Amino acid sequence: YLPDKSDKYDSRDVERLQQDDKWVENYLIWRHDVVDDTLKMIDESFQWRKEYTVNDLSESVLPKWLFEIGALFLHGYDKEGYKLFWFKVKHHTRDPKQQLDKKKLVAFWLEHYAKRDHGKPLTVVFDMAETGISHIDLDFVRFIVNCFTDYYPNFLTKIVIFEMPWIMNAAFKIVKGWLGPDAISMLKFTNKSDVQEYISGEYLPPHMGGTDSFKYSYPPLVDDDFQTPLCENGPITNEDEHESKEELDADTKETGELNEAQNLNQKKMNSIEHISKSEETDKTEVKPKNAKKALTTFKGPLLHISPAEELYFGSKETGEKKCLIVLTNVTKNVVAFKVRTTAPEKYRVKPSNSSCEPGTSLDIVVSLHGGFSASLQDRFLIMAAEMDQSSGAGAPELTQFWKDVPRTKVMEHRLRCHVIESSKPSSLTLKDNAFNVPAKTNEDLHIQVLLYSFLTRLLQINKRLEEQMNRCLWFQQLSVVLSLLSVTVAAFCFYL
Repeated sequence: YLPDKSDKYDSRDVERLQQDDKWVENYLIWRHDVVDDTLKMIDESFQWRKEYTVNDLSESVLPKWLFEIGALFLHGYDKEGYKLFWFKVKHHTRDPKQQLDKKKLVAFWLEHYAKRDHGKPLTVVFDMAETGISHIDLDFVRFIVNCFTDYYPNFLTKIVIFEMPWIMNAAFKIVKGWLGPDAISMLKFTNKSDVQEYISGEYLPPHMGGTDSFKYSYPPLVDDDFQTPLCENGPITNEDEHESKEELDADTKETGELNEAQNLNQKKMNSIEHISKSEETDKTEVKPKNAKKALTTFKGPLLHISPAEELYFGSKETGEKKCLIVLTNVTKNVVAFKVRTTAPEKYRVKPSNSSCEPGTSLDIVVSLHGGFSASLQDRFLIMAAEMDQSSGAGAPELTQFWKDVPRTKVMEHRLRCHVIESSKPSSLTLKDNAFNVPAKTNEDLHIQVLLYSFLTRLLQINKRLEEQMNRCLWFQQLSVVLSLLSVTVAAFCFYL
């Protein structure tokens, strides 16, 4: 395809295809591992991506009114933890002059989310309340369907259609004809009484029987539920009011001293084999980044972040409510960072807005408030940007820095929350009393990160081996059945 159609592809897409195994895998999964069908899909989607200039779509190139009407936006999660892509049909009217811009808006949102969450699938919600014949636009609906069936592989979990008017039944029979059998199985027709089978009430507006008070507005983009950066000790709830200001200050100071000691001493281990010796060799100086080299490390251009994808909290039974994020500065400049969350009322982050010196590592402690428990829908966002050597790293300087830094120079990485049951490994979670242990706590925490990364990797390998064994057993059983069938046929022929 490349020699014949190189002028019809965006070179950035070709380069990504050669480097991003996950993207290739999604195409294969969506086409059931049939290579020819996969190549045709890649060819079609690449030509479409260049035609719609998908890689260059941004707010500035689309009409502002498209964002203001609120017909399309991302908000909330379904019960499986997948992001919801809302299509408010009542805000859409047919207009051939606006059709191309509206299609580009769909492509903008899908591409924006794909880059933000690394291609994690989403759930489409067609909210058809208060709609009628004037809102039917089969060309636009077909475009949305094609985006998921032909252009964005393995990107759709289900399509929830809410209160479709009876007058649109004929139209949706046509739509079903465009969908393959896999996509048809994803259609979920719902009303107020059963929509909560797929989406919990906390992410449903009142007219759908939910309690979500969210009101769409623009700007900013409603693409992100991450709230304002947490203050140093997180928001204070009623349950925490008994803690005095002195205690909070002392806690903050202790964490700062631990991080300072970590940067000065740089006493870290090279591998898991040295775990038993770490407590006895406090005077050994090893580069701090060696201790942070976990198997689940996200390697960004500015910071290496461990763990790479999920923060593990204990369940209510285990009572483990703290975990650790390790940041390693891999640049030659100071890197400023700040932490955001989708649930600021639940979490404390120490530190939440600070900086990391070149070549050093920093621990961020994330803890839950006493009465709260972690949820699979909670997310954390780590933002980082390089600072000039002449810039200060105090609170006023950081505040001004984040106001001035261009968005294009900010590295972003997202982490999901995961709740560990009492029977699962919980080496990354930290007991409340872990922070009452003196100097060696820092090393212990890094040991826990290493152990957790190692165990996680083993579990993943074990899961893959189990899947391979199951496939082998299935083929073995199939072979036995075919062999018996062959023997039976042969015996019957011999008898005849």
